[in-house]
Amino acid sequence: MDFNNVQESFNHYRTMSLEEMKSRAAEVKTEIDTDPEADVTKLNIEIEGIKEAMENNQEKEQGDDEEVEDRNFNPITGMDVKTQVPTENVEASAEYRSAFYKTMLGKELTDVESRTFNQVQLEQRADDFNTTGNSAAVLPTETLNEVISKARKEGGLLSVVREFNLPTNISVPIGTPADKASWHTEGDEVDAEQVETTKVKFEGYEVMKVFSMSIANKRMSIDAFESYLTDELAATVIEAIEEAIVHGDGDDKPEGILEGIEWDSDNTVEFDGEYQNFTDAMAKLKRGYASNAVWAMNHATLYSKVYGLVDDNGRPLFIDDPQNESIGKILGRDVVLDDHIEDDTVLLGDFQYYGYNLPEGMMVEASRESSFRKGLIDYRAVAVADAKVLVPEAFVKLEGEDTP
Repeated sequence: MDFNNVQESFNHYRTMSLEEMKSRAAEVKTEIDTDPEADVTKLNIEIEGIKEAMENNQEKEQGDDEEVEDRNFNPITGMDVKTQVPTENVEASAEYRSAFYKTMLGKELTDVESRTFNQVQLEQRADDFNTTGNSAAVLPTETLNEVISKARKEGGLLSVVREFNLPTNISVPIGTPADKASWHTEGDEVDAEQVETTKVKFEGYEVMKVFSMSIANKRMSIDAFESYLTDELAATVIEAIEEAIVHGDGDDKPEGILEGIEWDSDNTVEFDGEYQNFTDAMAKLKRGYASNAVWAMNHATLYSKVYGLVDDNGRPLFIDDPQNESIGKILGRDVVLDDHIEDDTVLLGDFQYYGYNLPEGMMVEASRESSFRKGLIDYRAVAVADAKVLVPEAFVKLEGEDTP
């Protein structure tokens, strides 16, 4: 049934029972979220009428606990309004996730969602991301984790480097592999060992991506939009970070492994497609880093230069993994494929001694004005990030003669 105004909807529902109104409210909510052809304006008029009818009904009811519980029911969310705004891990709450996606899609927020959204806005200081409107919002924790997880599952160095969530411009000590214990002669004094550490200070560099969607996608369900946004951010913002992990020069962007380490004869092996290149690289890796070391290269290098290498007894250098738990192994160490690495370049090291930092997660902002004449909604995703080599001696490089 269509209603031209809230009063008509109110008059229709005011004589119904609370259970009947709850049932219809749930149907309307489902229709808004799942039916792309739904008339959202008409349905919002109906839901507001139901809400007022329920409030009118509740005012007449007094007494027992069941009636009190009904008075707390919100027909828009299908939940009790007595639910308070979360006070801890707000960005990970269901209320904030719903508020974030409704804001991005231009849908109306409930009171609890609105207050939850505003709380995160205040705590995260959206102005730090140089936003231009009040639609800017921090990506929900669940979605951010899914974006990172998706990128890690696709392989590349992001899957093996160390992740931080530290404030920018703060020096943090990083421990290096400890020296072995010493044999002790009974009665002799044992000197205390000074644990060797290195310090790292992450800067704050902005990485940004703008993408557009048709205004018709306002009717998209929250789950569908979250799936789209996850794929988009993984393919753009996280991709930029992955590229910087390899090639970043530290000039208004993170410091990559190839540019962030001073390569010389002590940590570089000439790669001419011989089995011994890899044993020489293992020999150059400093003590303490070999146990967790992995090999990193691109697909072309693995399958054109490494795959067919054998030792003097005909045993292959590369051992494929038929269980698909990894790409395979070289000399007992896992292989990671990352196509940001140039041909004929292989990295060996403990990549836990390279780290990237996402101190504020990601911010997403919607604009309905910038592409008004095209009927599009523009979305701008921004992340403040940095990445650095933590301990240069944890890495060795094999490099071909023709590598640029």
